[in-house]
Amino acid sequence: MKFKYKCTQCKTEYDIAADLMVCPKCTQKQKADEPVRGILEVTLEGTANSDFSVFDLLPVDEEFFPPIPVGNTPLWQPSNIRKQTGFINLFIKDDGVNPTFSFKDRASYLVSAFAKQHGINEIVLASTGNAGSSMAGIGAAAGQDITIFLPETAPEAKIVQSLQYGAQVYKVKGNYDLAYDFSLEYSAIKGGMNRNTAYNPMTIEGKKTVSLEIFQQMPAAPDYVFVSTGDGCIVAGVIKGFKDLMKLGLIKKVPVVYSVQAENSDALYRANQSGSFENIPTSTVADSICVDVPRNGYHALKLLNDFGGKIIKVSDESIIEAQHNLASSCGLFSEPAGATAFAGFMAVKGDLEADANVVVISTGNGLKDVASALKGVTAPGNSIKSVQEIL
Repeated sequence: MKFKYKCTQCKTEYDIAADLMVCPKCTQKQKADEPVRGILEVTLEGTANSDFSVFDLLPVDEEFFPPIPVGNTPLWQPSNIRKQTGFINLFIKDDGVNPTFSFKDRASYLVSAFAKQHGINEIVLASTGNAGSSMAGIGAAAGQDITIFLPETAPEAKIVQSLQYGAQVYKVKGNYDLAYDFSLEYSAIKGGMNRNTAYNPMTIEGKKTVSLEIFQQMPAAPDYVFVSTGDGCIVAGVIKGFKDLMKLGLIKKVPVVYSVQAENSDALYRANQSGSFENIPTSTVADSICVDVPRNGYHALKLLNDFGGKIIKVSDESIIEAQHNLASSCGLFSEPAGATAFAGFMAVKGDLEADANVVVISTGNGLKDVASALKGVTAPGNSIKSVQEIL
């Protein structure tokens, strides 16, 4: 298999290199408070059979990947929810069982291998929490030095994770967007590899592996895939994976991908309606998808429109309800951002065929943010002194 970079805007092709993150031409047009211009997408040329190894479709040799079991996550067949909804072919891809309990391990895994292949040992990034703890954990397995910039509102569990893995963590007095800018400034001065979502082409490429696994795990290709969306990097990776499968002749079409946003963090949804991105302050219980400016906004929007994807938004109340429904109906405890995709499915299921093959991607474990999870349940009151008190 041969791999190249291709700019998603001007279509210029480049050889893959460790010091090339975005298109040199398009980045000159970059404005403040807008998504990244000149996103580079990895293209592939070659052939593959349906029993391919995921590593065969990635631009880094398997020998460079750290010894940690990323991917191959289970595809649940939730019988209770199937009965509740009438969707007999509903599946849930549980990426909360990755090593750091997050979908972001897919991107970190490839970034780590890419850095090792090029002899780079320090990786820097901004994160709302999951990408940071993910890169910290994967980096620990690889023996790499990880530096993370987090907004001051990041959940404590994710900060503790990063620290336990040995990362250097800086809390930023501001939001994720400011942390993102700080990390780029730090990289420009200190060097190393920057893992920032979308900015580093390997983040999108690593995330495509979920689609490759779904293809191999399902008896038939999915008709619909639901994925929560913040920066637009995961949804781009999901579509990219199916696009590669179609290019290789393994599927006939890309499934309809539903990009699900929280209604108070809906930049992609608004841009699809208005034609432009605005920097509007956001706030949602789903911290992992809470961004003011989606860094992969231009690229994600183009992919969704090119392949018939849809963008919807759901309320925080429906996200918390979906989280509890997933946990109490099938035993899958997802963090709010992961449950957002399921909330999206529940919101539009009346528009879908009941016998369609539907995949909902759950992107993180609920223990990542216990404070938010408590909003959907009633905690015990005063401690009891005897069983008689509750009989």
